[in-house]
Order: sequence, then C-alpha cells, then structure tokens
Amino acid sequence: NYAAGNTFLDALMEHRRASGLAGVSLAWGLWAESSALSGHLGEADLRRLARSGLLPLESKDAMDLFDSATSTGAADAVYAVTRMDTAALRAQGSESLSAMLRGLVPAAPRRAAAGTASASGAPALPERLVGLGRAERERILIDLVREQVAGVLGHADQGAVEAERAFQELGFDSLTAVELRNRLNAATGLRLPTTLVFDHPSPAALATHLLDLLAHDEVAPEEPVLTELARLKAAIGAVAADGTAHERITARLRELLDVADAAAGAPEAEDDDRDQDLTSASDEELFALFDDLE
Repeated sequence: NYAAGNTFLDALMEHRRASGLAGVSLAWGLWAESSALSGHLGEADLRRLARSGLLPLESKDAMDLFDSATSTGAADAVYAVTRMDTAALRAQGSESLSAMLRGLVPAAPRRAAAGTASASGAPALPERLVGLGRAERERILIDLVREQVAGVLGHADQGAVEAERAFQELGFDSLTAVELRNRLNAATGLRLPTTLVFDHPSPAALATHLLDLLAHDEVAPEEPVLTELARLKAAIGAVAADGTAHERITARLRELLDVADAAAGAPEAEDDDRDQDLTSASDEELFALFDDLE
C-alpha cells in the first residue's frame, strides 16, 4: 500500500507539472532520526544499508533539502532526497547498480567471461568446478552461498548460516535479497534474477540451482584419479632412472594396484603367485600396467 501510494503521488505531480500547475514529490531516503518506518532497523541493518551506499540524513539537513526541492525553481516533479556514499557505490560496481544510481559512479571494467582467471590470478568459479564430481561441486557452491549470505547479514563468518535454513528465517528482505543477488553475480559471472532467494528459499536450494546453471558434463568418478595419474606419469619418468627411486616407485605402484583390485572385488592373489608374477615382469610391463590405468 505504501509503495502504491508513493507511485500515485509521483504520477500526480508529473501530471500537474505537465498541466502547468505546481507540485513536487520527494522520495526520502533514510533519516537518522528514528520513525515508524525505520525504528525496527538494528545495527546490522544500518551497516548493510551503508554498504549499499545509503547514509542517514540528519533532520536539519533533511529540512534544508526540503526547502530547496520545493522552491519555485525546482525543475522536476519528483526528486530522490538522500545521502549517498559514492565510494560504497563504486565498490559495488556500476554493473550491479540500478539504472538510477549508475550515473553516479564510473563504468566498471567489463566483467571477465566465465572461466577466466580473476584479477588476483585465482581461477574463476567455473574453472574451479571443472573435473570435480557433483558432490564436491555442490559442497563448493554451498560454501560460496553461505559465505555471501554471511557477508550480507553482517556475520563474521559463514558458520552462522545454516545451509538448510530458509532465507526468511535468516532475516532476509527484498533489499538483502538484491544485495545477495549482486554478490553472487560477481562471484559466479552469471546474470541472476532479483527473485533468487524467493525462488530458491535456502542456501542449499540456491546452491543446487547454481550448480545446474554452472553445470559441466557429468564427470565420471574415475576421471579425477586418471587426471592425477596422468600428471604423475611425467614425474615418474623424470626420476625413475635412479635405482633407489625406481624401487620405491614400483613398490608403491604395486600397492596402488592392490587397492584398485580390492575395490573392484577382484580375488586377491596368493603372495607367492603375486611375487612371482611381479618378479618376472619387466620394468616395461610394470610401467605398462600404470599406463593402462589412464
């Protein structure tokens, strides 16, 4: 009702000005003096508003602005009257701001495409997820969402955010929902809707949604192991010429083969048979076994 009433008054002033009549509508920001609208705000709420660039107006300053806006020289029918922290706006990046605020800060550099490294050199989120199984990717995304939720709500760390607890129970409203959306846009490289926390009502549900949006081809469970073996292949070739190193490496490879056989349910060979088989195997045959794992 309050929003609808404000919209009506804005439109009425526009209509009056278009008809040559006097009128101005003032959209007030946050006042330092508590009111029925702002009395419920706590310190965490005020810090969140400050991060978004909205600073409280002292009553005297607000009344001075009221006098200025309602003077006969006012050119427009509607004014937003508030204190803005342009440094906080710049920190958010112009791309994350509403169209009304975008003109107050320089245009942000074009966002790196998904999959490229960040400015710090760390891999971008989609790159970090490549090669991981679904459970591991989901864990990373749940931690990401909890971390961003903690930042929005002013918690020191993500430990205060339960993954299965509803956003509404955590204290989210429409403003915090938009801030979380903006943070996740920056972290993921996605373009997420403002209704995000209402469509996916808990950090765990939201992480699952992000997982679907960032989905790569499903990774077979053996792929991470094979990737690691491929990496080790070159390292083994570089040191195996040394006799002691060769002996230790082949012993370890035999242990790994035993682990693979046991996991697959293969019958365990008698020690004598296994020793004889491995003793009679040439170095080339032993390393061929390793290669076959790829």
